[in-house]
Amino acid sequence: MALSFCGNDKGINAYSVEEGVLNNGCFVDALNLVPHVFLLFITFPILFIGWGSQSSKVQIHHNTWLHFPGHNLRWILTFSLLFVHICEFAEGIMMMDTDHLHLYMPAFMGFVAATTSVVYYHNIETSNFPKLLLVLFIYWVLAFITKSIKLWKYAEYNVGPQHLRFCITALLVILYGLLMAVEVNVIRVRKYVFFANPQKVKPPEDLQDLGVRFLQPFVNLLSKATYWWMNPLIIGAHKRPIELKKIGKLPIAMRALTNYLRLKDAYEDQRDPDLSPSIWRSMYRAFGRPILLSSFFRCLADVLGFAGPLCISGIVKYLKETYFGVHFMSSTKLLQNTSVLAVLLFLALILQRTFLQTSYYVTIETGINLRGALLIVMGVILLYCLLGWSAVVGASVIVLLAPIQYLIATKLADTQKSTLEHSTERLKRTTEILKGIKLLKLYAWENIFCDSVEDTRGKELTSLKTFALYTSMSIFMNAAIPIAAVLVTFVMHHFLNETGPSPSEAFAALALFHILVTPLFLLSTVVRFAVKALVSVQKLGEFLQSDEIGDDSWRNGDMSVSLEGGKKHLGAVSLNDNTSVNRTTAHLITFSTFSVCVGQLTMIVGQVGCGKSSLLLAMLGEMQTIEGRVCWSKSDPSSVPYILIKNRNFVAYAAQKSWLLNATVEDNITFGSPFNKQRYKAVIDACSLQPDIDLLPFGDQTEIGERGINLSGGQRQRICVARALYQNTNIVFLDDPFSALDIHLSDHLMQEGILKFLQDDKRTVVLVTHKLQYLIHADWIIAMKDGSVLREGTLKDIQTHDVELYDHWKTLMNRQDQELEKVEEEEEEDDDNMSTTSNRRSKIPWKMCWRYLSSGGYLMVFLMVSSNLLKHSVIVAIDYWLALWTSSKTNQSNDSYYLPVFIILCAAGIFLCLFTSLSVEFLGLSAATNLHHNLLNKIIHAPIRFFDITPLGQILNRFSADTNIIDQHIPPTLESLTRSTLLCLSAIGVISSITPAFLVALVPLAVAFYFIQKYFRVASKDLQDLDDSTQLPLLCHFSETAEGLTTIRAFRHEARFRQRMLELTDTNNTAYLFLSAANRWLEVRTDYLGAVIVLTVAGASIWSLRYGLPCCGLVGLGLTYALTVTNYLNWVVRNLADLEVQMSAVKKVNSFLSTECENYEGSMDTSQVPENWPQDGEIKIQDLCVRYDPMLKPVLKHVNAYIKPGQKVGICGRTGSGKSSLSLAFFNMVDIFEGKIVIDGIDICKLPLHTLRSRLSIILQDPVLFSGSIRFNLDPEKTCTDDRLWEALEIAQLKNMVKALPGGLDAVVTEGGENFSVGQRQLFCLARAFVRKSSILIMDEATASIDMATENILQKVVMTAFADRTVVTIAHRVHTILTADLVIVMKRGNILEYDKPETLLEQEDGMFASFVKADM
Repeated sequence: MALSFCGNDKGINAYSVEEGVLNNGCFVDALNLVPHVFLLFITFPILFIGWGSQSSKVQIHHNTWLHFPGHNLRWILTFSLLFVHICEFAEGIMMMDTDHLHLYMPAFMGFVAATTSVVYYHNIETSNFPKLLLVLFIYWVLAFITKSIKLWKYAEYNVGPQHLRFCITALLVILYGLLMAVEVNVIRVRKYVFFANPQKVKPPEDLQDLGVRFLQPFVNLLSKATYWWMNPLIIGAHKRPIELKKIGKLPIAMRALTNYLRLKDAYEDQRDPDLSPSIWRSMYRAFGRPILLSSFFRCLADVLGFAGPLCISGIVKYLKETYFGVHFMSSTKLLQNTSVLAVLLFLALILQRTFLQTSYYVTIETGINLRGALLIVMGVILLYCLLGWSAVVGASVIVLLAPIQYLIATKLADTQKSTLEHSTERLKRTTEILKGIKLLKLYAWENIFCDSVEDTRGKELTSLKTFALYTSMSIFMNAAIPIAAVLVTFVMHHFLNETGPSPSEAFAALALFHILVTPLFLLSTVVRFAVKALVSVQKLGEFLQSDEIGDDSWRNGDMSVSLEGGKKHLGAVSLNDNTSVNRTTAHLITFSTFSVCVGQLTMIVGQVGCGKSSLLLAMLGEMQTIEGRVCWSKSDPSSVPYILIKNRNFVAYAAQKSWLLNATVEDNITFGSPFNKQRYKAVIDACSLQPDIDLLPFGDQTEIGERGINLSGGQRQRICVARALYQNTNIVFLDDPFSALDIHLSDHLMQEGILKFLQDDKRTVVLVTHKLQYLIHADWIIAMKDGSVLREGTLKDIQTHDVELYDHWKTLMNRQDQELEKVEEEEEEDDDNMSTTSNRRSKIPWKMCWRYLSSGGYLMVFLMVSSNLLKHSVIVAIDYWLALWTSSKTNQSNDSYYLPVFIILCAAGIFLCLFTSLSVEFLGLSAATNLHHNLLNKIIHAPIRFFDITPLGQILNRFSADTNIIDQHIPPTLESLTRSTLLCLSAIGVISSITPAFLVALVPLAVAFYFIQKYFRVASKDLQDLDDSTQLPLLCHFSETAEGLTTIRAFRHEARFRQRMLELTDTNNTAYLFLSAANRWLEVRTDYLGAVIVLTVAGASIWSLRYGLPCCGLVGLGLTYALTVTNYLNWVVRNLADLEVQMSAVKKVNSFLSTECENYEGSMDTSQVPENWPQDGEIKIQDLCVRYDPMLKPVLKHVNAYIKPGQKVGICGRTGSGKSSLSLAFFNMVDIFEGKIVIDGIDICKLPLHTLRSRLSIILQDPVLFSGSIRFNLDPEKTCTDDRLWEALEIAQLKNMVKALPGGLDAVVTEGGENFSVGQRQLFCLARAFVRKSSILIMDEATASIDMATENILQKVVMTAFADRTVVTIAHRVHTILTADLVIVMKRGNILEYDKPETLLEQEDGMFASFVKADM
């Protein structure tokens, strides 16, 4: 029948208007076309031709400025309008048998007009041309009037709510009315028409700033929902990597400072003397609204989720009256049409996924318990409606198994906590090993310490095994529960009802069970995160309520300090009977009343551990004051009395342990002060830093690595002193600034830096030192002993009043104190080139995946692959069997054929779920065990050169972050990837076999999916890298701030460091937000793709059924599987992207596994070496040539020397002369490529390394102690008696101190020996060498960190305790080798002088003689 606008019904004149124009239904419909045609006619020219230049002159993100009132409401109403037009069109189409065009044409034109209106509005808004909105206003008015006429006529002819078209028209009237109201409101607010003075608007600050690139808060609703604004970034990433510059900065509302202030205000509003503030309440007050909004969106998405099963039921189940010349349909009839249901299913999925992604964006999963309960209640009700009581029994299985899920989740959380503890302990031990690797190799203790790490790793692996078991159980429960529920339901249905369920009931129930499992699936994750959150918030709460140093009011001299009127200088700092406790070690220090005077140089002296540094810390307020006070004053030296101010002065402070920032040398020296070229140069010269700066690759713009690790100790210390000198402060505190410097540098720093630079500025200087020769320069001296002030005054006062002390000092001062520069042979570090050398556009690293899998063992790989394939085959078989069973419409007698097979298949499925989850987790565990074991062995047996050129941080990263990824992150990702991939493939296979027509649609869908994942993976990897790389500086800044708090607070730079912390947080948050938005971008697209698949499957099934192809049960099966594809498509891509990032950890670990080990074997067998070798200690060095690496020049060239048994030999020379290289050559630590060293007749190169190194002793310049006990530090091999250990401690002057400690030999040594002073640590190292009674002892500048009095005693002890042994001393202070039997002077890798010290001193023009003379 031919189509016509009003139809061609016989016997009816559709165009008759005899009863009045408006009484002709067709004419009324034609009238409804007028507004739509009007809008299209007016807007199309404007849209295509353009409307002149942009009126806003401000430079903004042109397409994101949304500023008309009611913007979001307009978009929501327009989307609703589009949906209603679709319904109107569908209703008209279903009346097609009447061939009336007017039934659906106005609906189609309305849809086009509504779409045009929103496009037109968006362009008008972003170009800020409000006058053109008048067109829309006229359109809404016309549309409202025409629809109202139609509704009025329907009512007149008694067409009511029972008719679908009446409901649709009523909805359209309401929507047009609301849109008209929105338009009126824009006119009222903006006054762009009908008013004399239109309102002028300015874009928000964020949009005027072109640096802000995160546009989610500013774009329109459609772009917000689909992340359309991310397209240029994600597609562009394929051509050019995403850099920090590209992602810009955060909008003001999202910045750390804004949110910090919001949370701080919410926290401080709760301040109540009786109640402690709650962080939870503060977070709710500050950020409650978005959390509630997210929960609302999530609930909406969950409710829409039930549309899927219901539509499946309808489609599988369901395969006209006339008024005023128009045909009508009832509302229920529409919902019984399968095509309509298919479209509704598609729209419901689109909406559900949009709400879901919005909720994820607003905030991560919240209100989980509420929505879980909501899901379960609604699901059970719907199941009951479908299948009656049998479904309730099935659902009860899910609910009853929930406590087990919860139990597993809590156990997982506990196991993770214990794993973390073991992991931290392992990392602590590994860090200690790497920091002290040189000592371990020299003492041949690598295997002992390696075993200790392996022990801790064993405990960690036990925890990881438990973790893997619980994770497997969790995965198993999630996979098996739906199978168990379906089994119980259909078995119960079989016994309760005479017939089996129909296909529509069965497959709707199947889809509902999958929905019910979701909240339980998330339960374990939520419980884990909840436990973590509770613990974190509890710790944070305790921290926020702990005491603070405050604003110095307690040490601000609130009481005036009495001074005699005639006193020459005024006090800058006063201590009144002050007793302090060191916060970390709980040592008590008592200071009597004394003051530090303005403009004077005050020196603090005393033996190791007497409390000199603690005195400085007490003045800075870093110690806990038990009684007494510290008063700071600011005064004019010419006026008395002086004025006391509220806050103490800024103090330039150089700590004993040098502290540097991860920044350039210049930044470390200026430390936030304005750069003054002249002052900067003067400071550099005063600290003799220019030669060092010249050696650095980029001069003073060189970045100093982690904790200044690419500088020597002396360089680090001088930069810290330079920082103190550069600051323009009245007071300077220097804590032992000479400890790591040789005599030339010390003298230069004292003369140029302290006496000239600081004293010329009339600055108050407090100097802690062991260098007693500088006491003559002091204006005031404070002598300390055992934590209290022994004596104070000028040198003359002490000479007069304490003759004994003065004489003791004088004997030490008169000693020859010629020092030589320390060897700074630390090599420049290479950057971590891992990231730069790898090809960033690389495909999925299949090679690394195989490397990882093969590390787990081939058997495990086979079991994992085969069990996974089998499991998914069985799951498909279960569903297919169910489809056959339900389609056969059997009676109970025939059920006996289907039921047993169904039970057997379900049981097999449940067993395979368990087996698969176990195989994946234990494959991961096996791989993690092998990779860590191999890595540790490779690293610990690597040559010392490897540690010189590889930054410590880089090695530690392999053991921390990378090992953690391999241990805990790769297995679940791998499991999730295999599961989601196989589910998608099996779903597509099942759908294609049921409805082959789907294969036609599959091609374009597959192409779309390929491009989506291709672009996403590249962008995701870049953003993940940015997130990681911006997180590292944040963590570094935090740790270095915590480490240098004393210095920062002394300088009063808290605000600057806080600001830097906020900036770094913002940078990291920007990367994280973009990564999160990219994930949403992917999920929205894969979800929409999934919805299209569902629509295609539904359409293909309906079309196929007309030709009688599949049975109803199989259509249900196809639709159920299509719904699962929607859930799993984005997981495939996400897991693929995650695995790609995680495999870089395997790649980094693998790169270290190719490191060459030292040759530990040697050509001689251990049995051939005499047990007491070396007995005599005779050393012959013959034509020795040594280099650090075959690629580098030799550091020792043709050296020849002979050391007799028992001789005391001193080796000296300037920087880089090869002294330390020679000491390392004795232990075969460097490449001896020519010549040999023969000890007691055996060439050391032939010996196994362990044998050689275990028979010699060495004391290094830097004291290294390990956490554990004193006994463990002296004798880790556990071969010595207690008497021998006490004897060694007595020789090292430590016996009394150790006896006083709780536990004696078993007293605790903290990490790095931090609970002992530097001097005490060095004494322990001496004791350690005495314990190993070797006939050869090497001392490599071992007395650099101890005061002269202690050093004197030690020199005597070494001479007596080692009287019959060979001692080789690398000299730091020349006087230490004046009593030696033989002196070797080295220069540039050659021996320059070689003789007795007396003989060498006689050669007046010799180098040794010049060293000694230099200080006379």
